[in-house]
Order: sequence, then structure tokens, then C-alpha cells
Amino acid sequence: MSMLKIMTGIRNGLVKLLQVSAIVIMIVLVVDVLWGVFSRYAIGHQTRWTEEVATILLIWISFFGGSLTYAEKGHLGVDYFVGKLDPDAQRLNEILCHLIVGLFAAAAMIYGGWLLFSKTMASGQTLPALGIEAGYKYIVVPISGCFMLLFAIEHIMELLAKRNCREAVR
Repeated sequence: MSMLKIMTGIRNGLVKLLQVSAIVIMIVLVVDVLWGVFSRYAIGHQTRWTEEVATILLIWISFFGGSLTYAEKGHLGVDYFVGKLDPDAQRLNEILCHLIVGLFAAAAMIYGGWLLFSKTMASGQTLPALGIEAGYKYIVVPISGCFMLLFAIEHIMELLAKRNCREAVR
């Protein structure tokens, strides 16, 4: 079994995990917001924890959604100038873009996100309404960074495999 097939299998499993997580987070977010609105207008006072839960879930869905979008190559790009290049230069441009995303994921999201999480946990801050450590809302940053780094590696390997296939046909 080739390395690309192994990476594709891992990728498909990770994408499925992210999709299920995003669906569950979105359902809980909708229920939380609906409960907050209901408790404010029907009961007369909003439940304290609904705003904090909504904030945490919005952070998590944003990062997981970004990872899913990158996995499916749905990220924003300006293709006008790239489309004017020859195919080898286009592929090189794609590889460089995925390298930059991978480096960003490793440096800013994994390393920086872990520092953010660990320093917030060490500070002892708690969320007032929920009473849990404030750092837990930030653990999604390094988790999402790991997903994005793996997806960047998979995209690069896919581009390199396509080049090797074309050379073998020649």
C-alpha cells in the first residue's frame, strides 16, 4: 500500500471526525442559543451559562470549519494570475501555498495555540458562569492546527504524486 493511500485513508477518517464534531457542535450551539432566547423572554431572565457556552462553541465551530474547508481545498484563493502560469509553475505555486499553510499551522496554531492554552490554564482563570478553566476554550487552536498540518502534508504529497504519474506516462 502506497504512502499516499495511507494518508488518504487517514485524511478521510479525520474529515469524518471533523464533520461529525462540527455537526454536534452546531446542534448544541443552536439549542444553547434557543434556550438563551427562551429563558430571557419566556422565563424573564436569561440563563447565565448560555452566553459562555455559545462563545466557546462558536470558537470551536470556526476552527473546525476552517480545517474542514482546507481539507476540501475550499479556501479562498485568487486564481487569476496563477491560471496564466504554465502547469508546472501552477503546481509549484500550489505546493508553496500548502507549505506556507503547513508552516503557519505548525508555528502559530500548534505551537502558539499550545502556549495560549497552557498559559491560560496556568493562570487559573475560570469562566464565571460555567466555573471551568478558561483555557479549555483555546485547546481547539492546537487541535485544529494539527488537522491543518496533516491536510497540508496530504495536499503536498498528492501534488507530488500527480507529477510522478505524469512523468511515468511520458
